[in-house]
Amino acid sequence: MPEFRIAHRCPLAPAEAWRRVTDWPRHAAQVPLTRTTVLTPPPTGRGTRFVARTGVGRLAFDDPMEVTAWQPPGAIAPFGRCRLVKTGSFLTGWAEIEVRPVGTGSYVVWREDLRVRPLPRFLDALTARAGRVVFGYALRKVLA
Repeated sequence: MPEFRIAHRCPLAPAEAWRRVTDWPRHAAQVPLTRTTVLTPPPTGRGTRFVARTGVGRLAFDDPMEVTAWQPPGAIAPFGRCRLVKTGSFLTGWAEIEVRPVGTGSYVVWREDLRVRPLPRFLDALTARAGRVVFGYALRKVLA
């Protein structure tokens, strides 16, 4: 699977950066033609499930995900870590989000292992590059 990594430093305190990067509908608002529906009641934590739907009409696909690890910053350690597992048949893989304190702000790292099932493996590098661009843009906007 093609793995990619995005890192972003921001002036937000770790708790605020964490709140923003784990607000799933907020992510979708930054990705064109995407909306997110959270399927489980709040608060977000381990076991939260949601679906990001991208596209228009019949040219849309679902990206269902589940939170499998949840450690907000300051709860156990000064850094926060969240792991998402993609549970769909079209997109598979996982994503990990880490928020670390840096000075008065935060350092956010997004790692993702993404597979688009119909695509052959020789396109993995292109998939990773596209993921880095799309998720990098969304991460910067979410933290702005």
